Amino acid sequence: MEIGNKIKQLRLKVSLTQEQLADRLGISPQSVSKWENSVSMPDITLLPEIAEIFGVTIDELFDLTVEQKFSRIENRMDIEESLSSDVFWEYEEFLKAQLKVEKYKLQATSLLANLYHHRMTSDAKEVSKYARESIRLAPDVKDCQWLLNMAEGQTCWDWNISNHAKLIEFYKEIIANDKKEPKTPMPYYDLIDNLLADNRVDEAEKYVGEVAKLPATKPVLVEVYKAYIALGRHDVKTADAIMEKLVSDNPTNCDALFETAQYYARQCKYEKAIEFYNRSFESEPKKPRFIDAPQAISIIYEIMGDYENAAKANERVIRCLKEEWGMTEEVELRDAENELDRLKNRAI
Repeated sequence: MEIGNKIKQLRLKVSLTQEQLADRLGISPQSVSKWENSVSMPDITLLPEIAEIFGVTIDELFDLTVEQKFSRIENRMDIEESLSSDVFWEYEEFLKAQLKVEKYKLQATSLLANLYHHRMTSDAKEVSKYARESIRLAPDVKDCQWLLNMAEGQTCWDWNISNHAKLIEFYKEIIANDKKEPKTPMPYYDLIDNLLADNRVDEAEKYVGEVAKLPATKPVLVEVYKAYIALGRHDVKTADAIMEKLVSDNPTNCDALFETAQYYARQCKYEKAIEFYNRSFESEPKKPRFIDAPQAISIIYEIMGDYENAAKANERVIRCLKEEWGMTEEVELRDAENELDRLKNRAI
């Protein structure tokens, strides 16, 4: 339905004449008539007031489909770093209503998770900003350090806080309840990642054996997990041999090259890590390419105190986002540009 017809429908529903609606909007009755006859459209600045008069959202004025509203929400989160409370509540209410419709339940659930994460991320940036300033003002006062840790995902020394036991049990439950055939390896990956993070290598080895049997499992990851299990048992020689063979057998496989880069980065073997990150980025078979590799290179160079090369790596990130992903104003692009400015200032 066109917006003019929608306005007419809503106007009649609340028993307003064209003249009465025009008077409330401060425009001529002829303008309302032109809208309703599809001769012209309302000025965009009038939409919030029109929506308020009829007690609907701006989206409802356009009578968008559910799928279009899903896309609108997703796109807005991509572009805006934070949403106003009114917009957040509007999206939350709409998405929760879709949970009752079986056809839309999965997508609505996912978008709700993303909506809350979007708010959490924007709030975390504010937490980080003020916590950092508080610590600068009084580094001897133990007050905001914990908030900074939480906001930025930093490590926590206390094992009772930093362990992943609850998440591990969740993924074990997902795997146990998965009755589909063939089974998906995805929850196995998340489970093994968290087991390895907690150095529960015996359990990780058990699940690596299980996931290796699934048809959709990437053989590269199985070998990578075996290397990390060896590392967890302090057998660096075996771990290195596994990764060296992986690269030897898969010299142009971007996944193998990327995981090898990760392996060396985690051991602070930075020159090797940079080499393999570069190789993995160049070997990606399709565009647009993921920006993880140049991002990692930028971080490594900054750790090494080489801010000039860190900035150059970040420039690759920006080029990829603009030229390959077609970004122009998305939050991810703005964050990368802000990061570039920060690195250039440090390089001076």
